[in-house]
Amino acid sequence: MSESLSATKHSAAAPDRPELREALREIVDSGIAGVQLRVHDERGEWTGSAGVAERGGAAGPPLDGHVRIGSNTKTFTATVVLQLVAEGRIALDTPAADCLPAFGLDRRITVRMLLQHTSGVFNHTGELLEDGTVAPGIPSTIAGREWVENRFTSYRPEELVRLSLSKPARFEPGTGWSYSNTNYVLARLLIEKVTGRSCAKETQERILGPLGLSGTVVPGTSPEIPEPYAHAYYRYEDAGRQEIVDVTRHNPSWISAGGDMISTTRDLHTFISALTGGRLLPDPLLAEMRTPHAMSGFGLGLRVQEVGEDGATVLFHNGGAAGHAALMYSTPDGSRTLTAALNYVDDAAMSLAGAFHKAQERLVGEVFGGGRA
Repeated sequence: MSESLSATKHSAAAPDRPELREALREIVDSGIAGVQLRVHDERGEWTGSAGVAERGGAAGPPLDGHVRIGSNTKTFTATVVLQLVAEGRIALDTPAADCLPAFGLDRRITVRMLLQHTSGVFNHTGELLEDGTVAPGIPSTIAGREWVENRFTSYRPEELVRLSLSKPARFEPGTGWSYSNTNYVLARLLIEKVTGRSCAKETQERILGPLGLSGTVVPGTSPEIPEPYAHAYYRYEDAGRQEIVDVTRHNPSWISAGGDMISTTRDLHTFISALTGGRLLPDPLLAEMRTPHAMSGFGLGLRVQEVGEDGATVLFHNGGAAGHAALMYSTPDGSRTLTAALNYVDDAAMSLAGAFHKAQERLVGEVFGGGRA
């Protein structure tokens, strides 16, 4: 595999970071096809990449290429909801059903529970149950050949919600925690009901435009991804043969506001540093956002984690979307950030999940924990 490592033009005087270059090499050696990394800290700005942008190719991933950011989208969606709370247009602890009466939601489910995954609503992309079995979701999220054949299907958010509500709840509202993409589809619909405009327009006018995030896209049902980008792949078995398909282009409406956005490492840095630095929300709501649930460490669209021997606090969200993944980390004051994009060959067994988590831990340990995590 080829390797490309460099400092950005904006920090030409920044020192070399051999520990980060080594981490990138290890990530590629673990099976990830390519990785882009951006770090902002007291030593300046550093970017690098390793691996390849395309299977069989020699070119490395673009240093600020576009990537499907998966569940990092949830942080954008939660921010819009909390901005509406700041404006007094909705309240965190009122029933979500007040804004969305058409679905017959349990009136105990509050806006806060949607953002913190404590509603108990079944996840429309499938649930791993306590006995180890999987309760499947919509066809586009069923693994293997069926996922490949359905990857250009369009889904309306209402359709995703109704499928989820046709399934038994995971627990009584507010009594447990379970990650459910449907919570954020409901959050999208709540934004649209309150504002009378699409969630995409609200995100553009409230976050993307003001912060100058020109590389960030809310794609809706479009399968396109702006250039430059590294390619994403999916592997499955068919009639005893292993097939690998380029799935960079796919219709992300199956995940909706729970994970449909496209961005770059630069834009993710700008967003998370602005958010944690207090530029997007008033202090009381930012404090709510980063107050972790005892069972999960999940706040309102952000996770909270302590890293390193000193227990440094980091705020983050990560996400994966069929061969693409993104990392987004920040200190509580936004002064130090890590954003990364990965491209790889995904499969039903999630065989690179271990490599993904190891990559995440290694990078976070180097940047926030003073060395290997």
